[in-house]
Amino acid sequence: QDCDGLIVRSATKVTADVLEAAERLQVVGRAGTGVDNVDVEAATRKGVLVMNTPTGNSLSAAELTCGMILCLARQIPQAAASMKEGKWDRKKYMGMELNGKTLGVLGLGRIGREVATRMQAFGMKTIGYDPIITPEASATFGVEQLPLEQIWPRCDFITVHTPLLPSTMGLLNDSTFAKCRRGVQVVNCARGGIVDEGALLRALRSGQCGGAALDVFTQEPPKDRDLVNHPNVICCPHLGASTQEAQSRCGKEIAMQIVDMATGKGLAGIVNGQALSKAFAPQTKPWIALARALGTVLCTVGKQVQGSVQVCTLGTPLQEAGSYLMPAVAAGMLAGRAQKEVTLVNALLLAQEAGLKVTTTHGDMASEPDGSAGLLQVALQGTPHKATGTVQGCTPVLRELNGATFKQPAPLAGPVLIYRAKASESSVLPTLAGLLGKVGVQLQSYHSSGTVAGEQWSVVGLSAPLFDLGELKPCVTEVFQLHL
Repeated sequence: QDCDGLIVRSATKVTADVLEAAERLQVVGRAGTGVDNVDVEAATRKGVLVMNTPTGNSLSAAELTCGMILCLARQIPQAAASMKEGKWDRKKYMGMELNGKTLGVLGLGRIGREVATRMQAFGMKTIGYDPIITPEASATFGVEQLPLEQIWPRCDFITVHTPLLPSTMGLLNDSTFAKCRRGVQVVNCARGGIVDEGALLRALRSGQCGGAALDVFTQEPPKDRDLVNHPNVICCPHLGASTQEAQSRCGKEIAMQIVDMATGKGLAGIVNGQALSKAFAPQTKPWIALARALGTVLCTVGKQVQGSVQVCTLGTPLQEAGSYLMPAVAAGMLAGRAQKEVTLVNALLLAQEAGLKVTTTHGDMASEPDGSAGLLQVALQGTPHKATGTVQGCTPVLRELNGATFKQPAPLAGPVLIYRAKASESSVLPTLAGLLGKVGVQLQSYHSSGTVAGEQWSVVGLSAPLFDLGELKPCVTEVFQLHL
């Protein structure tokens, strides 16, 4: 209950109940790749960051996969077991050479490419599929990418290296086995469920699948032993990361990642908070602060949290920024209005539950005379409410509010007083000065907009918040106070 961080390996389950009980928890670190044992959705909802060490066990998993392929080709485990029984069955264990055989690699991330390059050394032809890695990228490590329909009939061996997702569940099934070359050999050292275990058993019994090597199962340990006991199946108790080097590497990596997070150096291995990882980059910090501030200003001016919010980035430097500025805008709009603490991890989820839809677009921008790095516009669709800002140096500033452009951009940091008044109203500033003098609060900046429909907006930076705006309200159309 008093922990800020939690580090686990694969055996410890971080459930929704555990997360709820850990009131101070900010981060869960998984020393390894898969986060099946962490309720990522519950963590996200609570604003808890989940990180893993995706590279720590890659080599160990790849080497085990290569070992499995060799074992399938030469039936090494079966022959070794036969020898221990006192037998000498040379004829029974006739194998095959890997040279000239075709290996299909499904999933060409870190582990998939390491397997491919190692098996190329045995003379295997490597083909593969990955929806994210481009064919040009996979060609650099010797893998020809093909559609799945063309992969099935070409392979002598198939190895899977994808995460377990709805789209990869049962990737090898009755239908796909029927399209494979008869006697195909299958390896799964990734996640149980990617290969449909029932379909695999049927393919083994019919001879459509000549052998399978499994390090992972849908249920671990497997209670149904038919697959484990099949004579053409080689299996291990989920040993992919079980090397001294991988365990040491993953432990050190997750510890250093949490130290780097705590000291503000940066974030790595983020599972559920891309926006938060960007927040640590020096060049993006002020933009995230601006997005939060504009969200808070828009919500306060618009007097509503529900509806559709359009986040528009303008200018080449912000071309890829929408993904991390959207949650920042949502966090700003929900600040002080949500029952849970709003972070960049859970902002979009909580916004959706609050009836707030946040979308993003990007557009080009004419060259700015002040050398601005870009513009960020946030609009409440179906209303006239829109706020536009930019970053000057490291300071977020407001450029435009509801169509009124500020003569000089107004800083959006610290205690800020924003009000709208008639341009002809001359009593506002004297009244404000008198109010500040009474309570000993200093005026740190003052910026006013151009006139729209006879009114103008003013943004006042203060040294401390004001507790009573009663004297100012008769002079203005509306006034509100924010701490940004």
